[in-house]
Amino acid sequence: MLLLSTHLLMGNSSFWSKTGHRVIGDVAQQHLNGKTKRAINKLLKGQSLAAVSNYADIIKSDRTYKNFSPWHYVNIPADKKYIETEPNPDGNLVTGIQKCIEILKRNNSSEADRVFHLKMLVHLIGDLHQPLHVGRLEDKGGNDIQLQWFGKGSNLHRIWDANMINDYGMSYTELSKELPLLSKEQMREIEKGTVLEWVQESQVLANEVYTSVNKGEKLGYSYSYKYWNTVEKQLQKGGLRLARVLNDIFS
Repeated sequence: MLLLSTHLLMGNSSFWSKTGHRVIGDVAQQHLNGKTKRAINKLLKGQSLAAVSNYADIIKSDRTYKNFSPWHYVNIPADKKYIETEPNPDGNLVTGIQKCIEILKRNNSSEADRVFHLKMLVHLIGDLHQPLHVGRLEDKGGNDIQLQWFGKGSNLHRIWDANMINDYGMSYTELSKELPLLSKEQMREIEKGTVLEWVQESQVLANEVYTSVNKGEKLGYSYSYKYWNTVEKQLQKGGLRLARVLNDIFS
């Protein structure tokens, strides 16, 4: 078995932009059923999923929470599946999501634990749908692949995390409203599957993203034009699947 290693991704390049996470939270909020909505409203004291969606990144600045850093990503070799690897004992994105679900489903969990793990889950389901959070160990999920973005230094991870979304220039509510309209059948198809199947899907996309650039390449409008629809789809999938997971937990 291969050791599934995780490395702490440092700086602002280590997460979907704040806007991206808020879009996912906003989409999910729109698809909660009544019982789930009431339960979450009680736990979060009226805060929306969008409002708490960046909590897991905010606490990175507090060393008290350093043990949760590996939860934000999982590194898988390009030619392996998650189930063919040995999870890092310190945790990863998959085990983090599983732990959050376990705590939220457990009847004897304290309210404080439920609130904390709910906020973490909202964020982690979002991270799961940024393909380079299911990237490769040797380049730290694309962080070591240096590129130019409109003439400024960046890297492959940051371009997918933040550059494309932030440069699009819309607020999270505007982006949420601009996502493609889907039929009920299309939404049900997206909501299908398990966390591990969604990981595999993101890994396939990550492998495509890796082949989309050459190290040091200058990127701009043409790259954004080519992949913006993919970004939108991932944000939408993240929101719909987050809603499905929450409805499963609280219904």
